[in-house]
Amino acid sequence: MTSVDTTNKPFMIDKRLVYEAYKAVKSNGGAAGVDGQTIEQFEADLKGNLYKIWNRMSSGSYFPPPVRAVPIPKKSGGGQRILGVPTVSDRIAQMVVKWLIEPDLDQIFRKDSYGYRPGKSALDAVGITRKRCWKYDWVLEFDIKGLFDNLPHDLLLKAVRKHVKCRWALLYIERRLTAPMEQDGQRIERHRGTPQGGVISPILSNLFLHYTFDLWMERTHPDLPWCR
Repeated sequence: MTSVDTTNKPFMIDKRLVYEAYKAVKSNGGAAGVDGQTIEQFEADLKGNLYKIWNRMSSGSYFPPPVRAVPIPKKSGGGQRILGVPTVSDRIAQMVVKWLIEPDLDQIFRKDSYGYRPGKSALDAVGITRKRCWKYDWVLEFDIKGLFDNLPHDLLLKAVRKHVKCRWALLYIERRLTAPMEQDGQRIERHRGTPQGGVISPILSNLFLHYTFDLWMERTHPDLPWCR
């Protein structure tokens, strides 16, 4: 795909960015979405499929398809969690949006926020927590139940609009949040949450927790170090 296009479009999106997003999605692997299309099948008409994504995103006519709901057992046991699997095309479109918003958002995140961030990992979080254990008499560990499934769209979008100024990125984030979920042939409308398994879900969750936990801890408990 060429990186320059002279066609008049409402949104300026580089074709090369779509192609690089495809390569990233391919390297990550993943199952087919609701359309049943695998990465190999997508590649059967790679040029045409990538052009469709670019053309629709550039023209403002891209609407994310439903995500396929896949129940998987929890690692800790005791039930299942629902993984939302987007189509290959939608994973590419989400990657384009993620790459646009991530550099600016990552700059505002705190150093003790480790999840789903470039150059950081859960092992880094364990390492800093281990060092702090020698300095304090107690440690509180907790997990947020159903974070991805229960993010309130109004508060999340308030944070998104504060930091994301690109019109097309905002448009597709809003459409992505309300895209339905499909399970056993039944379409489920969504009014909260962002599918666990979506490409942009982790960074949106981080943005929400930046305000609801990270800044709250700094403001209300400045003497207590935390690690998320």
